Amino acid sequence: MKKVTIQGVTGCFHEAAARNYFAGEEIETVPCQTFKELFNTMACESDYYGIVAIENTIAGSLLQNYELLRASELQIIGEYKLRISHVLAALKGQTIEDITEVNSHPIALAQCDNFLDAHPRLKIVEKDDTAGSAKEIAEKNLTGHAAICADIAAEYYGLNILERGIETNKRNFTRFLILANANKTENSANIPGINKASLVFSLPHAHGSLSKILTIFSFYDINLTKIESMPIIGCEWEYRFYVDVTFDNYVRYRQSLTAITPLTKSFRILGEYKEFI
Repeated sequence: MKKVTIQGVTGCFHEAAARNYFAGEEIETVPCQTFKELFNTMACESDYYGIVAIENTIAGSLLQNYELLRASELQIIGEYKLRISHVLAALKGQTIEDITEVNSHPIALAQCDNFLDAHPRLKIVEKDDTAGSAKEIAEKNLTGHAAICADIAAEYYGLNILERGIETNKRNFTRFLILANANKTENSANIPGINKASLVFSLPHAHGSLSKILTIFSFYDINLTKIESMPIIGCEWEYRFYVDVTFDNYVRYRQSLTAITPLTKSFRILGEYKEFI
């Protein structure tokens, strides 16, 4: 049985993504309170897998997770894109007319603002976790309270779903990275379907340094799908770049890395994997 570390309590969106990615396999999720705890747990347990959110189509990138990944020895072995859909859940027997208070994570509350605006009588209380809100209502038998959470959380904690699809923006997706320790990874060249990579590099503070890298990628027909920059602490005006690329030819992709590496101050492949469509 695979053990998969997740951030959040049982029933959170991380768990939903993990179970979807490993569909058909028997897994046990290992909840962690924070992302830092997740990375520390994987550092101590070499057989564990991990799943971490890295970007959301509404909220943007989780920059702290890029840094945690870079500082670790973990490798990206896959990705999963989960549609984020929220439900309103309460104790069985409760109706929406019985609800006086709504609990959830502040981001989830913000993503359901139209629904909440349509019910102005409801008191809104921020909590640390969407699934944690559902868990608290179930364990404390809180009548009159409802949680905004994933349907998997409502089902796990035995709550009644009062409303489905209450998120304002229906095109709300979160991209998750699947992580593993080096002993769980294979040679990418031997894995069929590998067409995406995540890289991190730093460049000298010189004119055209980034432009040269992008020109090389273009020459080798490498498609740059994402780039994030973060300042390097202690090195004024120098930046570390996190880049996602896709490619059709693995050999040409590797040739492009050989070409850019001498132009960088530091370089690392965070993972090579199959793009989730």
